[in-house]
Order: sequence, then structure tokens, then C-alpha cells
Amino acid sequence: MDSARHGRIHRPARRTLLRGGAALGLAAMAAAVPAAAATAQPRSRPEWGRPRAEWIPANPANYTVSNRPSSYPVQLVVVHVTQETYADTLAIFQNPARSVSAHYVVRSADGHLAQMVRDKDIGWHAGNWNYNTRSIGIEHEGWVDQPEWFTDAMYRTSAALTAAICAEHGIHVNRTNIIGHHEVPGATHTDPGPLWDWDRYMGLVRAAGARARS
Repeated sequence: MDSARHGRIHRPARRTLLRGGAALGLAAMAAAVPAAAATAQPRSRPEWGRPRAEWIPANPANYTVSNRPSSYPVQLVVVHVTQETYADTLAIFQNPARSVSAHYVVRSADGHLAQMVRDKDIGWHAGNWNYNTRSIGIEHEGWVDQPEWFTDAMYRTSAALTAAICAEHGIHVNRTNIIGHHEVPGATHTDPGPLWDWDRYMGLVRAAGARARS
């Protein structure tokens, strides 16, 4: 349902694409991105408390270049769980045959943050073109039925990122504007799943926002 141009072309489901990427591995990831590109940092806004992200660009075939918020307002944050490892997720988003991407990927073990699509551009993550144009997608390494992947480091990094996105775009911090992939209209996905602790996450988002304002 994502499209590189008009939102008309139907794409394979994101979870199917992710599951197909395990064989790509780290070798494919390294081949797809020059060393200099992997370490370069996109411009950040430290005044909003945005956590530092490693710039690891998705393949340009997997997202739509745009100029948000001039082209589309950013009104939503969509929370995903990869159903894959961190490394395989990066490789999938760098494979031009996959037609899928998210703006950010958070690693489970230490909360390390990769940015793969710039906020101004449109990631293909929600399976709904209207939602893609108005949202930023955050992928979290792990599986929906294995809550041990949802570490404190992951929650805190993701929450700080979401708080900064909301501050930058004037998004109210609530569950209307910060949603799971399963809440996107027409979604066939269950992520982040019933074991994702929304009360904890939203509390951390509010706390991160308060710290940034103090």
C-alpha cells in the first residue's frame, strides 16, 4: 500500500519483507553503505533532547523524498517491532528490492539508535500511504511475543526520540498521536503487540519531554 510516488502501488506486507531478510546479514549491510555514509550524522536538534543517532541510510528505492513538514504535516509517531534482529533490519531497509523502510531502528541490547530515513522524507512503514505521509516510524529490535527484547535502554532511547519528535512538530503526547502499527487503519500487523508496555513508554516520553524543557 506504500508508494514511491502517488501512494497507489500496492506493496508486500512489511512483516513479510522483514522475515525475508534474515539471509542478507551483515555482509549485505556493509556492501550497501560506504563506511563514510554509515558514520555521518544528520543534522540534529539538541535543544529538544533528541538522542544521538547513527546515520545508516536506507536505499533511496525504499522511501519517498519529500520536504516535510512543508509538503505534509508530521502528526504521528508509529511504534513498530521488527520481528527481526537489528542487523538484519538494517540490511532489509538497504536492499532496493524490499520496498520498505522506517525512519529509525532501536537496538535492544543497549538502545543504540540508527536513523535510516530523514524526518523530512516519507518512510514506507505503516502500510497506509496517508499515515506514511504524516508519521515518523520507529522500529524496535525484537519479537512481539518475547518481551525480554524490550529492554530499559530500548524504552528510554525510543521515548527520548518520540518526545523530541513531538516537541519539534507540536504533537500532543497521547495515545491518539503515538500509536502502534496495529492501530493504523487497514493494518494486518500486531506489533508492537500486547507485551509492549504502553503505560511505561508514555510515562518515559512525558518525562523525557519535561527534562528537555527544564
